[in-house]
Amino acid sequence: MKLDRLVGERFKERPAEAVIDSHALMVRGGYMKLVSNGIYSSYTLLRRITRKLENIVRQEMDSIDGQEVLFPVVMPASLWQESQRYESVGDELLRFNDRTGTPMLLGMTHEEAAVHLVREYGQTYTKYPFMIYQIQTKFRDELRSRGGLLRVREFTMKDAYSFHTSQSDLDNYYMRCFQAYMRIFQRVGLEQVIAIASNSGMMGGSKSHEFMLETTCGEDLVVTCSNCDYKANMELAECIVVNNTNSIIEPLAKVFTPEMKTIEEVSGYLNLPLEQSCKAVVYQIVETEEYLVVFIRGDLEVNETKLTGYLGQQIYPALISEKSGLTAGYIGPYMLQGVRVLFDSSLKGAVNLCCGANEENYHYTGLNIEREVGEVEYIDLAKVVEHSICPICNESTLMISKGIELGHIFQLGTKYTEKMNMRYVDEHGNSLVPTMGCYGIGIGRLVASICEVSHDDYGPIWPFSIAPWQVHICCLHSSDISTKQYADKLYEELQNTGIEVIYDDRVISAGVMFSDADLIGVPIRIIISPRNMKEGIVEVVSRDKVMNERVDMLQAANLIKALIERYKNT
Repeated sequence: MKLDRLVGERFKERPAEAVIDSHALMVRGGYMKLVSNGIYSSYTLLRRITRKLENIVRQEMDSIDGQEVLFPVVMPASLWQESQRYESVGDELLRFNDRTGTPMLLGMTHEEAAVHLVREYGQTYTKYPFMIYQIQTKFRDELRSRGGLLRVREFTMKDAYSFHTSQSDLDNYYMRCFQAYMRIFQRVGLEQVIAIASNSGMMGGSKSHEFMLETTCGEDLVVTCSNCDYKANMELAECIVVNNTNSIIEPLAKVFTPEMKTIEEVSGYLNLPLEQSCKAVVYQIVETEEYLVVFIRGDLEVNETKLTGYLGQQIYPALISEKSGLTAGYIGPYMLQGVRVLFDSSLKGAVNLCCGANEENYHYTGLNIEREVGEVEYIDLAKVVEHSICPICNESTLMISKGIELGHIFQLGTKYTEKMNMRYVDEHGNSLVPTMGCYGIGIGRLVASICEVSHDDYGPIWPFSIAPWQVHICCLHSSDISTKQYADKLYEELQNTGIEVIYDDRVISAGVMFSDADLIGVPIRIIISPRNMKEGIVEVVSRDKVMNERVDMLQAANLIKALIERYKNT
């Protein structure tokens, strides 16, 4: 490929809308162009990278007996109505009517389409197990697209669906896919990816893992233990704290707290630490608008994913009106009536707490929940904080970091097959429902994540396995005939041996040429110039700056071939 024919411009200025480096570099480098909020067109550079990524994913899916299929982007609403997700999924699902008035949708995930495709095929146990997968465009109407390809509305994913006749068979295949995912990340240069236990969310199912890349630009929070192998998503991580139970038990006392509605204001006014307070967080149930009060220790926050998982219902922060019967800013568990109440585990064993008195401008001190409220059920509803107690090793060694979710695998069970009436006949003639697994990887997000952790101030440093080309020839002063002739010959020789080469012979300054080469990020760069030609050498430089060699120009082609073989085997 001649660089002067490559569609797309490269430029110096950082785009104003880019908040993270990968986004800025991929726009500056001519990889993609914004079409609409969260929607991009891909130039040749990006397509060459994603095609290689997709092929690596295909190879690994085929290695665990996957069969590639293709589902439609547009589906009838009736398919999702079968699974009962058409109404339960929120505004992220783009719904519309076609010209006949038939309700349709753009696929954001394809569980329903997968069951629809194979439910007639899988009517006998002899067909099982099997896995189908696709690499397909999807659309999720994200409210806040950001970070270039990290959070978009239109995106490409590999999603796979396995079907089994037993839980043990699903367990075995789930681990095969888990291991295939780790091989994928290793092959694309992301050895630092970790697998963590996670929440299944709207997908449902009993077990799931996220594959997370720890980086400061991530939006997800990863909880790890510095003392053992515990890893979990913040949404799932168990919050364990210890309360001081050695205090002298105080009596309950009402105190005047004028115009103090936040737990921070009250604790400061009463000179109490936040962990000695009982905070009220009020929600409403989406379906019924019923009020729900969660009591939690004052230094912690409610984990709303845990809360919705416990309730099995969607919630939203309450709008506290006079009809609610609640006194905003002064809500406490003592003598609170007419509203549903939950107690977080952080309050278990706590004594002498400060809490609202359910009366304007008043709080209680000396609250003892078991004494004032009676026996209550404590539920883990809190977000983990740093140095919380690890549920595995029981040490106060939990740490929190940011991460990017690159892949997610689920044990779906029979959630979709049962609702969509997929059944098979076993060897005894019984009609049974197969169980499912689901396995996803975001292709565009993977590209952006690789760029995010593998770049310098000048551009991406693409791993050899996915780089757009293997070799970048820079011919300086191409107006010099002998220099241009040698560069042309080397370009042709490398191409004829199957090496992927991008060749820059533009009549431009060395600074501009090297700047463009840095933005393209090819692993091996060959610099040919009249000065080097006089010495009978060419420069071979690696994009990561680890290698910089002066090579005999007559041996350059052989050295490049050997170097590429070395890259392929690492």
